[in-house]
Amino acid sequence: MSTYTIGKLAEAAGVHVETIRYYERRGLIEHPPRSPSGYRRYSADDLWRLQFIGRGKRLGFTLAEIADVLGPWGGGSAETVLAAARAKLAAVDEQLHELAVVRCRLQQLAELCRHADDADCVALRVAG
Repeated sequence: MSTYTIGKLAEAAGVHVETIRYYERRGLIEHPPRSPSGYRRYSADDLWRLQFIGRGKRLGFTLAEIADVLGPWGGGSAETVLAAARAKLAAVDEQLHELAVVRCRLQQLAELCRHADDADCVALRVAG
C-alpha cells in the first residue's frame, strides 16, 4: 500500500498543506499515523477523501455538509449522497428563482430610466 507525506498528498490532491491540517482539525480527514521518524503517513483513502471534498466544494457544498455526507471516517452511502445532492439542487433552484426576480426588477429599473433625465427618472424619486 502506498503512502504519502503531507506534501505529496497536498500535491496529489491539488491543495495546500495547511488545508490538509485544517481538514484534520475539522475532522474531515483522520489524523494519520506517523512514521518512525515522525512524518505523517497518509493513505490512498486520504487522497480519495480530499478529492471528494474538493468535488463537493466545487458543487457548492459547505464543509459541514460534506462532513455529513462522508460520516466519521467512512465513505458515506449512495443514499446519503443522493439526499445531499437533492437538497443542494433545491437550494440552487431557490437561488435561481431569487436571482430571476432581481433580474426582472433591474430590467424594469433600466427601462424606467432609459430615456429619462435625472428630473424625469421615477426610479431616483422612489425610496427603496
